[in-house]
Amino acid sequence: MKPKAIFKDYHPNQLFLLPPSLEELIPNNHPVFVVNQVIDSIEINPIIDTYKGGGTSSYHPRMLLKVLVYSYLCNIYSSRKIECALKENIQFMWLSGMSQPDHNTINRFRSERLRNVLKNIFAEVVMLLVESGHVSLKDVYLDGTKIEANANRYSFVWGNAIKTNKNKLEQQLNELWAYTQQIAKQEGDDFTPDDFTPISPEKVKETIAKIDKVLKDKPVDKKIKQKLNYAKKHWPQNLEKYQQQESILAGRNSFSKTDNDATFMRMKEDHMLNGQLKPGYNVQISTHDQFILSYSLHPNPTDTTTLSKHIELFYNLYGQYPKHLIADAGYGSEENYMYCNRNKITPFIKYNYFDKEKKQQKKDPYSIEQLTYNKQEDCFYCPMGHPMKRVGTKIRFTDNGYKQYYFQYQAESCLNCPLNGECHKQKGNRVISVNHNLFLLKQNIRELLNSEKGLYYRKKRPVDVEPVFANIKQNKSFRRFMLRGKAKVEIEFGLLALAHNLKKMTA
Repeated sequence: MKPKAIFKDYHPNQLFLLPPSLEELIPNNHPVFVVNQVIDSIEINPIIDTYKGGGTSSYHPRMLLKVLVYSYLCNIYSSRKIECALKENIQFMWLSGMSQPDHNTINRFRSERLRNVLKNIFAEVVMLLVESGHVSLKDVYLDGTKIEANANRYSFVWGNAIKTNKNKLEQQLNELWAYTQQIAKQEGDDFTPDDFTPISPEKVKETIAKIDKVLKDKPVDKKIKQKLNYAKKHWPQNLEKYQQQESILAGRNSFSKTDNDATFMRMKEDHMLNGQLKPGYNVQISTHDQFILSYSLHPNPTDTTTLSKHIELFYNLYGQYPKHLIADAGYGSEENYMYCNRNKITPFIKYNYFDKEKKQQKKDPYSIEQLTYNKQEDCFYCPMGHPMKRVGTKIRFTDNGYKQYYFQYQAESCLNCPLNGECHKQKGNRVISVNHNLFLLKQNIRELLNSEKGLYYRKKRPVDVEPVFANIKQNKSFRRFMLRGKAKVEIEFGLLALAHNLKKMTA
């Protein structure tokens, strides 16, 4: 005979004699306790100061901050999903003390109350990690990645397109002006043109009014009349639009109409695997032992111009510069090396061709690096031993306004040289361009990177900073911002960085 199955008691409607506390239902080593403990130990007066006072009572900012940080730790980024979790999730219920703010309250707190104060709160948490021995502010690893903005991918405005349209408008205005002069001359009118450059909406209106006055009641080509009528209606408005767009660009090459702070950049993580241009932000982070020490967002897609701004932010947060800065070749430039030297930072930063030089078995005997330089005579010697005298100087400016000096040296008798065709491919005598300051800086960097300490930092860099981005994008599934505008996006990434550090602290 088959034995009777035995089941555990199941009485869903049975009441508890003594109701259990929510804390008893959460495992002892759960990350929610770390979030609660850390946020309780930091100063939040900057957030409290954003409240006006009076009126009805508000949800406590410490509770809302805990809920937001824990939400980002749990990969919950939507305010509506957070609202739902506060009603259904035991950890959220315990953390909020059974408070149930709605999604509007959560979103307003995140977007408005945390503006301009979250970075200081983040720095407080980092200082707790420093005091507990988890991280050091001396050895800092720097890297960046691009994260897509919450913006329409096809709502782009290009700086070059604005310049082209303004040039076309100016050219058409010149043609109308020339035609008006011709008609006035034929009719015997006294017409002295005024200069309407630099072109502006007011100047265009004034010029079109003058043209209209001269051509009135005159035998004018029908197409010219149509163009003049179109110019009256549209050209001043178009110029005003171009001026507004140029003010939004602020030196960038593009922006999105749905998020004006986002710039179009090539994204590696693309579903079509062809590196499409998308609106996004260049996110820079400093790390130590995979903890995030500081973060910053930039509108330019290249990492080179972000280093000084990012490290200055680091200094503003902690009152000190890192002792050693480790980064890849994307940050190697004369401007960045000089910045590090001025602030007594030892830069373990590769330059562009460092890895290529290491791989090359044979060095090019005709390269500039292999030529001998005579500092007293200020000349180089070509592979045949003939002097190459200085013939000029060029000055270049970086995007940040840093001035670079490049000196030109020219050989004198390449035509009859036996190495002609091998030494260089230029027509005539060989000309080389040399940045002496950068040349010396590269020598110092090469020695640093090949030293015992340099080898240690070079090996550690890929396993210190790069896994942080991998964790954020892959494990936390954060590949696109939810908020719009740089100020709000910075808050969003700050919460993400804070959650990352607390999760790692728990582990």
